[in-house]
Amino acid sequence: MSVARVVEISAISQSSFEDAIQEGVSRATSTLRGVESAWVKDQNVMLENGNITGYKVNLEVTFVLDDNQAVS
Repeated sequence: MSVARVVEISAISQSSFEDAIQEGVSRATSTLRGVESAWVKDQNVMLENGNITGYKVNLEVTFVLDDNQAVS
């Protein structure tokens, strides 16, 4: 039996939602072991003086816990 954990992360890109998603997934997989999936929870644009300055995504990342990682 395996146990998974879900964490929520945010990522911002100046160019696109797709780039923000890729950045978030890249960071998650470099930091967490056993990442199995990511779900785009929501997307927002960052605005300044009526102009889009960034694309923000909130991701829910699922990863399987190692046997020696505690669930809290």
